[in-house]
Amino acid sequence: MRVLVTNDDGVESAGIVALTKALHDAGHDVFVVAPASDLSGAGASIGPLHRSDPIPVAEHHWAEVPGVPVLAIERPPATAVYLACLGAFGTRPDIVASGINPGANTGHLILHSGTVGAALTAAGLGIPALAVSMKWSETGYFWETAARIAVPALDWAASGDGAPRILNLNVPNLPLDEVLGIREARLAPYGEFWVASSDIRSGDLRIEFQGPAVQPDEGTDASLVVAGYATVTPLLGIVAAPLKGAAESVENALQTELRAQAH
Repeated sequence: MRVLVTNDDGVESAGIVALTKALHDAGHDVFVVAPASDLSGAGASIGPLHRSDPIPVAEHHWAEVPGVPVLAIERPPATAVYLACLGAFGTRPDIVASGINPGANTGHLILHSGTVGAALTAAGLGIPALAVSMKWSETGYFWETAARIAVPALDWAASGDGAPRILNLNVPNLPLDEVLGIREARLAPYGEFWVASSDIRSGDLRIEFQGPAVQPDEGTDASLVVAGYATVTPLLGIVAAPLKGAAESVENALQTELRAQAH
């Protein structure tokens, strides 16, 4: 398969190099287009597209995968996906792989994650995608663990018929032989405690993560990763769940208001 690899941590992040090498070693036709700098938290942002200046782009070379094309752009990862799917880098990719992100993207965090945002953007353009993240560490990462698990996960995401599959993969920061297994998991509900403060006169505005507000339920992605399992969560149907009856309810309310105005 022709695979576009991107991330939100920047083109020189160790995680994207590990993911690219694993997919290349598995026999895929891999090319990399990623942000030139750290754009974590960019979600599915694509920046200005219409009437904008040319997007700066630079070629990079990785010793670990010398035959793989690597480009850095001055835009978020979702823009890299857009450009690739529009043919800016040759043949349109068959699938997108985003990551490996240092820090799990579980629960509501997927709404803000540039790693997951790139995958969602791909699906919106008709391309299946895989987002890969690892549990946060202060001391270093077992990148190869997530990279090894990403290879079969990518195959699953690519194998669907109909609507493109999006798979969110979260991996504990452990050697591969210490991972307890792989579990399909539902997204954890909002369960974190943040604090915001501001001093407008000094121009100081801050947001700070304080820790979990509640312990996530068993069976959620956040809980299972902490317990030592890698988790897979298909996102289509979860992010875009159908809202049955919404149109009928809105129309009925509007017609009621119009009848009241007529009288």
